[in-house]
Amino acid sequence: MTKEEYRQSCLDVVYLAACAVNGETPDTDRVSGMNLANLYEAAQRHLLGCVTAMALESAGVKDEAFAQARWKAVRKSLTFDTERAAVLDGLEEAGIWYMPLKGSVLKTLYPKIGMRQMADSDILFDPTRADDVRGIMESLGFTTEHFGTGTHDVYHKPPVLNFEMHRALFGPSHDNRFAEYYADVKSRLVKDEGNAFGYRFTPEDFYIYITVHEYKHYSSGGTGLRSLLDTYVYLKKYGDTLDRACIAGELDKLGIADFEARNRSLALHLFGGEELTADEEEMLGVFLESGTFGTVPRWAENQIRRRGRAGYLLSRTFPSYKVMVCLYPVLKSLPVLLPVFWIWRLVRALAMKRGTVFIQLKAAFRPVRDAEKRSPES
Repeated sequence: MTKEEYRQSCLDVVYLAACAVNGETPDTDRVSGMNLANLYEAAQRHLLGCVTAMALESAGVKDEAFAQARWKAVRKSLTFDTERAAVLDGLEEAGIWYMPLKGSVLKTLYPKIGMRQMADSDILFDPTRADDVRGIMESLGFTTEHFGTGTHDVYHKPPVLNFEMHRALFGPSHDNRFAEYYADVKSRLVKDEGNAFGYRFTPEDFYIYITVHEYKHYSSGGTGLRSLLDTYVYLKKYGDTLDRACIAGELDKLGIADFEARNRSLALHLFGGEELTADEEEMLGVFLESGTFGTVPRWAENQIRRRGRAGYLLSRTFPSYKVMVCLYPVLKSLPVLLPVFWIWRLVRALAMKRGTVFIQLKAAFRPVRDAEKRSPES
């Protein structure tokens, strides 16, 4: 598929996703002109296979690949729901406060089950009870993939279930403004109904959080169309009731008020079927290229814009002590071993992630493309 074909297929995905979430039947003439193989590839890259499949079905189009994508997404969503309920029951029994995050909440705003696809399930919990949470997860049949490093622990249950249990929303490896803002996150939560230890964000705080989370990805490796669709669906549900003054004030503290305004405008215009401005077209290009979880080249390019080429290479070779502690907690008690772990990290990367290292080095010496010279913060 050429770049032009990929872009057209992405725009077709946007059109079909908009029809699905807005309860509209796609135009049969327009659908008949779509290349279904290219459409499927673009939809899957942005984790929008199920919503695209639902729109095609409403237009009378039957395609085996899309039918399978829908079936798998619905089954996965139902399986996640069952396992999440078991995890939350375990947290309740242990007296551990918690809050479901991101897709676990957003999926309930979509018109149909499975329409909002999820790669994993995220839950924030009392960070002082991490060992107890590990015991709960393993008692439910999960294996521990990562524990005690970064901001979340990762648990897996075959064949498709991944749970990220968050001790914090942001940490030392993220923007300091975000880490400081959410340092005492529980003080920003309100008690949920129908349970003893569950909490939630207010609608305004949830919107602020998903915007900060989206910006984190957008300004790093990039993020895809699903993020924009999430924003559109959330604003479609709560837009008229949100306290915009409150949101604007908090986003200003976080330094991303301009990003939110541009992102909101793009999402509303794109999925609302309105013509995009030149700025929105440029921003859309970043989303189209990034796919759901971003790309290594885009991450490297954004880092170079912030730090310069020398600063980027230095930070990749010798990460700060704060970052290294997240990766290797033993450094908290033995900081003198920092040089040893720098060397170990380099050796391990060259042995196990040679391809990724090569991509990052290649990006370090490639000119920044004209269309990307705008800073992610702007």
